[in-house]
Amino acid sequence: MLDFSYTRARSADEARASVAAQQGTALLAGGTTLLDLAKCGVERPDSVIDISHLDGLSGIAVDGSGASIGALAKMSAVADHADIRDAFPAIALSLSLAASQQLRNMATIGGNLLQRTRCPYFRDPATFPDCNKRNPGSGCAAIGGVTRNHAVLGTSSHCIATYHGDLAVALAAFDAVVQTDRRDIAIDAFFLTPDDRPDRETVLEKAEMITGITIPASIAARQSTYLKVRDRQSYEFAAASAAIGLDLEDDGVTIRDLRVALGGIATKPWRARSIEAGLIGRAITPEIVTSASRLAVEGAVSQGGNHYKIELAPRVVARAILTVAASLNPDLNPALGETA
Repeated sequence: MLDFSYTRARSADEARASVAAQQGTALLAGGTTLLDLAKCGVERPDSVIDISHLDGLSGIAVDGSGASIGALAKMSAVADHADIRDAFPAIALSLSLAASQQLRNMATIGGNLLQRTRCPYFRDPATFPDCNKRNPGSGCAAIGGVTRNHAVLGTSSHCIATYHGDLAVALAAFDAVVQTDRRDIAIDAFFLTPDDRPDRETVLEKAEMITGITIPASIAARQSTYLKVRDRQSYEFAAASAAIGLDLEDDGVTIRDLRVALGGIATKPWRARSIEAGLIGRAITPEIVTSASRLAVEGAVSQGGNHYKIELAPRVVARAILTVAASLNPDLNPALGETA
């Protein structure tokens, strides 16, 4: 039985002060991640501070400049929001394809960004005590182990755990900004690769609290999709996923703007700027897109069982790009979106 104290914070300032004042304090919002980690013995908080009811942190607003989403907004509320679905379909899809409906009804946007890896070695401390995320300097039990779901990009000799979230991948494609009580952080700078400090997954400092996210409006964001390939249809993490936004020139063929981010294959949400640079300004064809999509796994390092991701990820990217292209221009080959 895990013994801990519970406090219902009266304000965000009170919650932050409690976390700053004592070690072993955890914030409770939706609770879906904290409960999970406590049950498997990874998190053992001495004190839990409930922030789930705080005012002003659950709003969802969309206007001509973009979207503003509070940290306590529920995943399901954002996924079902009509303006989000219209202006940022990839964001809505990334949320609706994540977890289960029950979890989406409870989990918050801020909590979703801070979810920990699903690496089975990380989540089983009793069997695998060596984990640099849990116990810095102890080693990485995953290296040399069963690696089918582990990362091929952004890894280090200290950690190969995949970032399994969906929402953050879509946010990375469209230059979202994470807002905290202290600063604004570009989503790409928010998450860290493991390097020699796998225990640091984000740039958040102690007692720093996410208050919301903003996403700038763009035509590419409005014309976007999120493709998630996984072993089963629902309640499963991505083997590889892609958030794609596309804008074509007036000729309906030349790529004016392209956004590409990948999930399921890296240690953090992975923006594929090399693909964007390789395709912007070019006429879209299946051959050109398929070739450029191979840049998705530039520098990839396999660990045996996860080698298939190096083949899979470019196919997922190409299919997503061609599917959006076919939806924008009916005169394109009807088979365009099926090529990959």
